[in-house]
Amino acid sequence: MIKDDCIFCKIAKGDIPSATIYESNELKCILDVAPANKGHALIIPKEHFDNIFELDAETAAKVFSFATIAAKAIKEETNCDGLNIVQNNGEVAGQTVNHFHMHIIPRYKDDGVKLGWKQLETNPDEQNELAKAIKSRL
Repeated sequence: MIKDDCIFCKIAKGDIPSATIYESNELKCILDVAPANKGHALIIPKEHFDNIFELDAETAAKVFSFATIAAKAIKEETNCDGLNIVQNNGEVAGQTVNHFHMHIIPRYKDDGVKLGWKQLETNPDEQNELAKAIKSRL
C-alpha cells in the first residue's frame, strides 16, 4: 500500500526528487535532506508501514540486511569514525514521519551529534521477571 499524503511514499514513487543511493522494487535509500552529519542516509520501504509494529518480517529482513551494505559503503565514502543506525517508532520516541524508515548516521570524533539516554538502575529480580514476561509474547 502507498499513501497519497505520505512524503516518504511520494519520495519512494519518485514524485519528489531525492539524492538516491540505492533503489530496488522494495526499498529506496536516500541522503537525508536535513542530515545530522554528511552522509546521513534513510532506508525507506516503498510499501507504506507507519512503524515497526506494522512492518512484516520479510520487509524488515530486507531493510536490516541492506543496512549492513549501506553502512559499509557510507563508512568507506565518508571515512567516518563510526556510525549510528537509528529507527524511531512513535512521536515520543522521536518519529517525525509516520512511514517506517531507518537512519544511518555517520559519526565523527567531537561532531556534537547527541544520541543517548539516561541509564536507569536495575534490579536483577525485576529484570528476570520482565525478560520472562516479554519472552512469553514471542
